[in-house]
Amino acid sequence: MVSRSRRLVLTGLGILSPLGLSAEAFWQALVAGTSGIRTISLMDASRLPTHIAGEVPGFSAKAMIEKSYRKTLNAMARTVELGVIGAQLAMQNAGLGKGTVPPQRIGIEFASLMGATDLNDMAAAAKLTSPDGETVNYATWGREGLNEIIPMWMLKYLPNMPACHTTILYDIQGPSNTQIPGDAAGLIALAEAGRIIRRHAADVMVVGSSEGRLNPITLARYNLFLELSRRNDDPAGAVRPFDATRDGTVSGEGAAVFILEDLDHATRRGANILAEVVGWSSGVDRGLSGQGLARVIRHALAMAQISPAEVDHVNAHGTGTTTGDAFEARGIAAVFGTQTRVYAPLPQFGNLGAASGLMELAASVLALHQGQLPGTINHTQPDPNCPVYVHTGRPQPVTQPYVVKVSYTPLGQCAAVVIRKWNP
Repeated sequence: MVSRSRRLVLTGLGILSPLGLSAEAFWQALVAGTSGIRTISLMDASRLPTHIAGEVPGFSAKAMIEKSYRKTLNAMARTVELGVIGAQLAMQNAGLGKGTVPPQRIGIEFASLMGATDLNDMAAAAKLTSPDGETVNYATWGREGLNEIIPMWMLKYLPNMPACHTTILYDIQGPSNTQIPGDAAGLIALAEAGRIIRRHAADVMVVGSSEGRLNPITLARYNLFLELSRRNDDPAGAVRPFDATRDGTVSGEGAAVFILEDLDHATRRGANILAEVVGWSSGVDRGLSGQGLARVIRHALAMAQISPAEVDHVNAHGTGTTTGDAFEARGIAAVFGTQTRVYAPLPQFGNLGAASGLMELAASVLALHQGQLPGTINHTQPDPNCPVYVHTGRPQPVTQPYVVKVSYTPLGQCAAVVIRKWNP
């Protein structure tokens, strides 16, 4: 049974981003207009057309993870490490520990994708089966190559591993699921977590996302197939959302994890409430016309029982791509016109894929909580093909109680979430 009377609040936040290793560092950088886009240092990417990205500085899972769990790091790729540590930070921020909530009453919804293999995990097998580097001897692969691959190879990279390791770490025995529809996955995970709480299958849900795109294989593929900015000489100014001079996006890595909780449960334990989740929707705009995205936004507003005039700002994906920004702007403008502020935090940390939606949402949750909205950076020349009012410049006061967060994928999958400023 789904109960619409169960109110949903965000009580914890864990952030690992190119702007720092905490929610506090993230917020301070957003307010200051600081960019986390830099020349890639995790590997030599200098021969790639785009060799800048949003890299999490100084991240060490070994240094941050709870000591009793360190031995499991050998079974984690970087994407998984980011997700698990992000969840740990969110649980700590919410004041929750292992056993704080009955195991059957806490669940997890995570957004992540299949990770690309670390080259070292395949190097020995590749040398054996493809000595010339061009052709593969499949007989040798089956006879000798497989023996050179670590037994836990696949478990390092599966998209459900952040959720799996987190459930073990915190003895989470409630509903557990992983969402994989790319950039829209985080908002879809949040919506599903809300449904789970409202049908009384859990009282608390860990809602997280992580992706590590700074891998040689991934970067090479994205340079071939994605619209990436070539502004290698100006990393901080590379991503220009809804701007006439935009030339593409920039990849990134990170994790954003929320704790979503039933309001009554949160109140009983004296939790610090960041914001309330009041509406959501998802759908597909296969032709990228903007009409499907507008429909999704309207459905989310209807669920929240509010009008566009009550929305302080729309938090856009704002990737800086030519087609993507124009599509997103059409959808937003169809609902809000050009009066409502549009805020795009992505140019400060890059396109984090499955982690983008919740990372971007975190910027607006903190804005509502702090009472001020940071400005969008790198938007100086409005594009007539993007008919929205982009908020830029110095932080400005939050004047309305609601925010709409929008996410989409290049294939047209769309999601929207409505959050409300917490006012007891």
